[in-house]
Amino acid sequence: MNLRSLLKITLSLLLATGVVSCTKVKRGEYAKGSSTIFCDDGFRNILNEEINVFEFSYPEASIIPFYVSEQDAIDTMMCDGTQAIIVTQELTKEQKDYIKNKFKRVVKTHCIAVDAVALITNKANRVTTLSVDEIGDILNGKITRWSQIVGNDTTAIKIVFDNPGSSTVSYMRDRFMKDGKKISDNPNAFAQKDNAQVFDIVKKDPDALGIISVSWLGDDLSLAKDVPVNERYKGYENHNDTVATNLTTEVNVLKVSNPNESNDFDPSGYKPYQVYINSGEYPLFRKVYMISTASNSTVLHSFYTFVTGFVGQKIISKTGILPYYMNPRVVELK
Repeated sequence: MNLRSLLKITLSLLLATGVVSCTKVKRGEYAKGSSTIFCDDGFRNILNEEINVFEFSYPEASIIPFYVSEQDAIDTMMCDGTQAIIVTQELTKEQKDYIKNKFKRVVKTHCIAVDAVALITNKANRVTTLSVDEIGDILNGKITRWSQIVGNDTTAIKIVFDNPGSSTVSYMRDRFMKDGKKISDNPNAFAQKDNAQVFDIVKKDPDALGIISVSWLGDDLSLAKDVPVNERYKGYENHNDTVATNLTTEVNVLKVSNPNESNDFDPSGYKPYQVYINSGEYPLFRKVYMISTASNSTVLHSFYTFVTGFVGQKIISKTGILPYYMNPRVVELK
């Protein structure tokens, strides 16, 4: 079953059961009912937790997520198949005008986080740091073997990434490759279905270099899932400063250096911790946007308000990426 057919079935069920929210909601209230949201797969962990806590807080509201490529999410909004998406690019003025003229909807855009693209290797791999130039050379096929970076391992570097339409792949292509070239053009590059498959392959294959959203690598949110949702909610409501400090130990998370004129060609490498994303010392980062065309009296607008509010931003702070409206604190990272 393709994505469009699945969407039609889901929306038909929602309409048939009368759960799509259309009641007027006063200021400060949250709408009841159900609706869909389409999200780039790189942010699956974030959105799942946002939905879990939102639905716990407002049990008569339900959000049904679809995890797709970034382009599929945008395309679905452009045909009014959903009224909320999470992606790493804003809609163009032309796209916003089209939605307004065609569907009489106003596009609302809110930057909810700053994400980092992480590079991961198997625990047996000796490489600990890559420079921005080396990453570009690997993606473009100039560096093809691990021995060209460190040691005497002459095996080929297997580049492993999620589906070609994802925001992670788009970011790396636009950052490192010439117009018209794709990561998949590299004979040592292998596309997977999603970030989870990338992670699993790197855990098993010593020759793999994984490209993945850092939100998949934070231990803090993974450990939080063992805590009942009511207790998690209390923690998110707490105004104490919270920041994710631990990245997974199941794979190696590489440091990335970016020697250039602006930093006096400093060769120091940094892991994608929130403080280094915020300072720009970790160079592979991009903004994450929640885009909504839902009217103010709908459950999707209520969810939009929740994600962009204090608790929603606190949840993001536990994922490993940087919430857009919360200041990270400097912590000792071992």
